[in-house]
Amino acid sequence: MLVEDAGATANKAGVGDDVHSVLLYQLVPATEGGSVPGRKGGGAIGMTQLSVPAAGPAKGSPKRIEVRGLTKIFGSGAEEALALASQGASRAEILDKANVVVAVHDVSFSVEQGEIFVVVGLSGSGKSTLVRCLNRLHEPSAGSIEIDGEDIVGADEESLRALRLNKVAMVFQHFALLPHRTVAENVEYGLKMRGLDKTERRRKALDVLKSVGLAAWADQLPSALSGGMQQRVGLARALALDPEILLMDEPFSALDPLIRRDMQQELLELQRRYRTTIIFITHDLNEALTLGDRVAVMKDGRFVQVGRPAQIVSAPADDYVANFIRDIDRGRVLPVSSASVTAAATAKAGTSVAFAHQTLKATEGQAIVVVDADGRPLGLATRGDIQDSPGDMPVENHMRRDFVAVEAASSLFSLCQRMKEPLPAVVLDKSGRAIGLIDALSVMSAIGGSSASEGRA
Repeated sequence: MLVEDAGATANKAGVGDDVHSVLLYQLVPATEGGSVPGRKGGGAIGMTQLSVPAAGPAKGSPKRIEVRGLTKIFGSGAEEALALASQGASRAEILDKANVVVAVHDVSFSVEQGEIFVVVGLSGSGKSTLVRCLNRLHEPSAGSIEIDGEDIVGADEESLRALRLNKVAMVFQHFALLPHRTVAENVEYGLKMRGLDKTERRRKALDVLKSVGLAAWADQLPSALSGGMQQRVGLARALALDPEILLMDEPFSALDPLIRRDMQQELLELQRRYRTTIIFITHDLNEALTLGDRVAVMKDGRFVQVGRPAQIVSAPADDYVANFIRDIDRGRVLPVSSASVTAAATAKAGTSVAFAHQTLKATEGQAIVVVDADGRPLGLATRGDIQDSPGDMPVENHMRRDFVAVEAASSLFSLCQRMKEPLPAVVLDKSGRAIGLIDALSVMSAIGGSSASEGRA
């Protein structure tokens, strides 16, 4: 049996979301001699609704960040601009009438503990201004920003300094390294501002540099490092502070594609290790869908849609989002559970061929999954495999062991590469129990499926 590990896809797919979850059912055969639905005393095959739990932060995780009605206006006519915006004026109209720029307008969202929340948008959408408001590098014009229940908009300078040194760290697009200091000294810088002694700073800096693969470069100047390595230093500097919240403003956008991909995977590994809450800014939708537990699409200072990656791809909120995702590889984003998964007819090992026949007839299935006592698949038997077999033979004598099994949270692309015609793949829950079957046609239909916007046309 080949089993696909859901891996990072489980964290990003949005499986089990209240709106977009796919209901999977397991058909559980009764013991030998039980009746079949439709006959007197029916109910021998019970149907149990199963759901695939959402990945990412646990349901009910505490909110680390709560933003309500956040607005940032550049210029001296903020009150007039706010009045025009409340009347529905566009950004361009406000610029023309009030001579100010509404960079962010009436944005509200929350971020949970341990979540990677990605804001994606084109240049000028307001995403970088937004993230700089969260630690008040930019002063908000209106709205509230709560971190762990405390509104920081009214915080004084001392409180802000403590927040930036002890709770919230930031990684910038162009690294922002000090060129005259060594790699280790750059990583130590925030710790020095915090007041740690030199020995402890050095120890902590080396530990973090080791975690990003740069311990050997500790005493080199940044100029000796490649762009990707310099970005690792910037990330290490932030991680050295043990931040509870990490703000990342397009940190990988200046890197070559291969280096960027490596950095994305490193970030995911580091986030799994430290469980840091991350707000990540990018203009790259592929990057957003790869990294985000949830993704916010931003346009003209506003959030157009917020959702899990699979939601954004499968149900774009409007034509703008639909056009934004048009060239996305759906198979790498959508989980197996987003496709047409049929109920899994199951038979425990030791069940007779006759009962397997009875089960397939009752469920109108083409294959039955042979499972152990815990519901984990041992093999797959099609109608053709058992049609000429003696009825009293154990069904496992005729099952196929070279079947493909895949977690419901795995990507469709990963399954597509491994499917074996004409056998369906067995869909598993997180515990490895068989909960469904999916065939190649369903996989390809989901990958090539039409978008919601096409349905509106």
